[in-house]
Amino acid sequence: MGVTLEQSETQNLLRLQEAVGIGCASEFKELLALALGSGREVRISVEGVTDLDVAAVQLLWAAERKAKGAGVSFSYVDAPPEAVLASLSEAGLQHLIFPVNVL
Repeated sequence: MGVTLEQSETQNLLRLQEAVGIGCASEFKELLALALGSGREVRISVEGVTDLDVAAVQLLWAAERKAKGAGVSFSYVDAPPEAVLASLSEAGLQHLIFPVNVL
């Protein structure tokens, strides 16, 4: 699977690995909801990602908006690999989920 959740007393860390997309979207959505529902900081690691499809981008974008609305800290631990950034950039989605300060 492409997504795992590690929870601690202070934060939730979602690790995205390999291809993250429609095949694991339901489970990814559930893990995001669990992390956001805890009220603790949500951090996303994308270092091991090889591909993010539109479903994954939409989930990340929606989760960040929901976190901001709920006053929950939401951030990326690292920048995604260059190949993923290139794919997102070609689709015009790079800055939608990865702020300039992460890149």
